[in-house]
Amino acid sequence: MSVKSSVPRDIALKLCADIRQEGRRKWFSVAAGQCWGCAKFSKGDPAKMCGGVVSCNLVLARYTERK
Repeated sequence: MSVKSSVPRDIALKLCADIRQEGRRKWFSVAAGQCWGCAKFSKGDPAKMCGGVVSCNLVLARYTERK
């Protein structure tokens, strides 16, 4: 089973929110820019965010760190 298919949606949404919150505190970071664009262009719809949030590279990295 791949990591992408093993990230539960509720955990992915929580990690996404955490990553966006952390990015707001930084003056500049690539991750903050990626999250800003993702949230802006998806208009907050989780199904449209970075391929459905579950496949976001930042969420996947954070999820594999927690394991």
